[in-house]
Amino acid sequence: METSDVLLPTLRRAAQDLVAQRTIRDLELTLDAIVNAAVQTVPGADDGGVSFTDGGTVTSRSPTSDAVNRLDRLQSELHEGPCISAIDDAPEDGIVLAGDLDGDDAHRWPRFAPQAVEAGYGSILSVGLDAGPGARAALNLYSAQPHAFAVDARITAGLFGVQAALLLYGSTQAGVLVRAVDSRDVIGQAKGILMERFGVDDDEAFQMLVRSSQDINMKLVDCARWLQKEAIEHRRRSRETTDNIDNDN
Repeated sequence: METSDVLLPTLRRAAQDLVAQRTIRDLELTLDAIVNAAVQTVPGADDGGVSFTDGGTVTSRSPTSDAVNRLDRLQSELHEGPCISAIDDAPEDGIVLAGDLDGDDAHRWPRFAPQAVEAGYGSILSVGLDAGPGARAALNLYSAQPHAFAVDARITAGLFGVQAALLLYGSTQAGVLVRAVDSRDVIGQAKGILMERFGVDDDEAFQMLVRSSQDINMKLVDCARWLQKEAIEHRRRSRETTDNIDNDN
C-alpha cells in the first residue's frame, strides 16, 4: 500500500478529532494519537514524541517509549540534538535530519549522538513546529536504522507536523484562556471584598485596586490575590476570637 493511501485518511481523522476537542486533556490525548499515527505512517519511523518549549524549558510530550522520553529530556539538558536544532534554528522547511548518528551526524551532536546510538537508534527526523507566541516545538521521529528517512518520509512527517502544531497551539491558547478567566474571577472577588468593606460601588472598588497595585508596584491580579488571602485570614481570626469569647462564657 502506498504511503499516500494511508496518510490522507489518517490526517483526515486527526483533523476531525481536533475539531471535536473541548478541553486541554482532550487536546493532549489527540496529540498522543497524532504522534502514534505518525510513527505508524512515516516510512522508517519506529518511535516518536514531541519536544515543547515555553519560556526556555524544553519538555517531552507524548513519547511513544521510555527511551524517547529519556532522549528528548537529554537533548534539553545538553541543549544539543536534532530536536533542539529544529526548535532553535530550523531550516526553511522546518526539517532537521540526523541520517547516521553513528557516522557523519555524530560530529554535529557529539554529546547526544552516542547516547542515542546506545539507546538503539540510528537516525532521527525532527520537524520544527510553531506552537504560538513564545512557544516552539518539534515532532521527533526515531528509527533504529541509519538513513531511514527518505524524501517521502520527510514530506509525510512535515504534514503530521502541521497537525501537531495546531494541537499545541490550541493547548497553549487554552492555557492562556484559563489563566485569563482565573485572573478575572480573582479581581472580581477582590472588588466584592472592597465593596463590602468600604461601601463603594464596582467602579470605585476597581479604581482602589488599580491605585493600590500601582502604589506598591504589584500586578493587579497579584494585588487582588493578596487581598483575598488577607480577607480569608481576617475571617479566620474573627472566628477564633468569637470561639474564645464563647468558651470564656
